[in-house]
Amino acid sequence: MSRFILVLKKLGGVRRQCFLILRVPCAGAELFPCLWTSTQGPSPPVLMSLSRHSALLCGQVCLLVRSSARFFSCSQTGPAAPPRGKSFAPKSRAVTLRSSSHNKPESRVMPSNVEIKASVSDRAQFAKKAALLSQSEGTIIKQHDTFFNCSQGRLKLRDFMNNSGQLIFYERPDTNGPKLSRYSISPTSDPPSLRAVLADALGVKGEVKKERTLFLIGQTRVHLDTVEGLGNYMELEVVMRPEQTVEEGQQIAEDLMEKLGVSKESLVTGAYMDLLLKGHKET
Repeated sequence: MSRFILVLKKLGGVRRQCFLILRVPCAGAELFPCLWTSTQGPSPPVLMSLSRHSALLCGQVCLLVRSSARFFSCSQTGPAAPPRGKSFAPKSRAVTLRSSSHNKPESRVMPSNVEIKASVSDRAQFAKKAALLSQSEGTIIKQHDTFFNCSQGRLKLRDFMNNSGQLIFYERPDTNGPKLSRYSISPTSDPPSLRAVLADALGVKGEVKKERTLFLIGQTRVHLDTVEGLGNYMELEVVMRPEQTVEEGQQIAEDLMEKLGVSKESLVTGAYMDLLLKGHKET
């Protein structure tokens, strides 16, 4: 049976007992050079401490509140002994989890999109073309994205303003035209609490507020966005199938660009957060 462990990281002070829990594969210490383990008692938990950014990239993030828990610290340079006077004394049993596979570590391939972003000069005209191609009037979604400091890729919390949200990690190049984006998504039912914890742990890079109209055209998500402080933009997200190549995804995106009347001159690089940080003005 392959094992999983929960990595617990203390966040906040004594009065604010918030903990960050990350579900990561337990495949041997050789995979995690900057951690150590500790065992106590007849049924000991196995604890692994990772660097803050490495831990966030390992898996799903959720919250736990336990007033009695105390935590080990993390070694950034290699295996180390636990600090003196630190211990973990949970009231429940060990936090070891088991997967359904037999003697095989769980592997996970990040899903991918081919994406395009462009400014939109005539919102009504673009919406008309998108509605015709999708045979729908689109779905309106309000989104409040908070970006956090991250040493690799981008990490954002998307709040749908209806007591639901998503924690999203993604990587993509900052280039014009169709580009491959790999991502991982974890849903949350309490975006404000998760935002507070991640802000304490990582620091906030910035925020993006927008109203999005979503159209579905084949395997492509078409976004018509009105972004606070930036204006009107459109995004194409070609949701790649496992058997498809990047070139096929790029061709789908380029064909749809032509049908929607998106010119190459209107293409932009980076995320909305990047445009706001660079001082782009509303159009």
